[in-house]
Amino acid sequence: MRQSSIDFTNRQVSGGSRAIAHSRTGDNTVLNAGTDAGEREDFMTEKIREYSMNGALIIGIDNGYGNMKSARRCFKTAVTRYDSVPVLSRDYIEYNADYYVIGEGRKGFVADKQTDDDNYVLTLAAIVKELEARGMTDAVNEARIHLAVGLPLKWVQAQREDFKRYMLRNSRVEVGYKNRLYYIEFAGCTVMPQCYSAVTENLKEFAGVTLLADIGNGTMNLMYLNNGRPMESKAWTEKLGVFQCFQKIHNMVQDNTGDNLIEDVIDNILRTGKNDLPGPHASLVEKAICEYVDEIFQKMRDHEYNERLMKAYFMGGGARLVEQFGNYNPDTTIFNHDIRANAKGYEYYCYMLLRHQNKSGRR
Repeated sequence: MRQSSIDFTNRQVSGGSRAIAHSRTGDNTVLNAGTDAGEREDFMTEKIREYSMNGALIIGIDNGYGNMKSARRCFKTAVTRYDSVPVLSRDYIEYNADYYVIGEGRKGFVADKQTDDDNYVLTLAAIVKELEARGMTDAVNEARIHLAVGLPLKWVQAQREDFKRYMLRNSRVEVGYKNRLYYIEFAGCTVMPQCYSAVTENLKEFAGVTLLADIGNGTMNLMYLNNGRPMESKAWTEKLGVFQCFQKIHNMVQDNTGDNLIEDVIDNILRTGKNDLPGPHASLVEKAICEYVDEIFQKMRDHEYNERLMKAYFMGGGARLVEQFGNYNPDTTIFNHDIRANAKGYEYYCYMLLRHQNKSGRR
């Protein structure tokens, strides 16, 4: 049965009319706000396992279209370059004599991230933010890292080497952040499949057939597991991310009221779950979200999903929208609201791959 409340910021993660299983990715942290909670204080105190191999820290970065995620940090995928030190913002990095304010504005959808210099700058920002969260807060900090990143499963084979070269374009970089210097040496880069990496550590828990649905900002990744084994022939990437919900809200309000709902208003609703708009506008927003969620389930059915015969496992920023506004069977539907699940999974998966390579005598 579909839920109707638009405000889902304080919704209980278990109990009530639904018995919903949540994050099984190790730390069981559930974000309590919309599709993204931003850089919250509990990100700093949460206990997360660290991995290293061959003298390098393994840093997982999930280069999302809406949010950049590391194991401990999450921030909006947006960047603006300045020639001089920004006056009002403190959240910026200095790189190659330019200043980049992080989280300002909105980036357009870029299918090929390897052609996007902003993506590289945002990756550097995610790295220094993660190093800061790990306690590297001296005036001068040095780190040797192995970067762990991801691509949709269908793209990994064809794009892995190009994406690796893109990430390793510099063997060493110097980045300024919060009056600190970070000297970063790249020991290597491993490219792994999105969606699957988020559950790799817990594959034994997936009995029977499960459809994984990773709903990001720009795309939705779908992949079937059969008793924990990935079915590569049954994996798809659909352009049905939360940004499509954003556009649907904007168009529905404009078509029915003539009002232009500016980007920041919609963005805040989707990020925080709070809708303070007047009644008619609030109802239209909810209607648009419901239609978007219905499209998600229709796309899943297009790919042979049947809730009576299999389970569904939702993750990513859009999972909370599905939980709140979707029609689904709570006995066969699982929600993982840890928006950083892929980034954490990259670190674990990368560590296991590197350990296997070391045991096999390969570097």
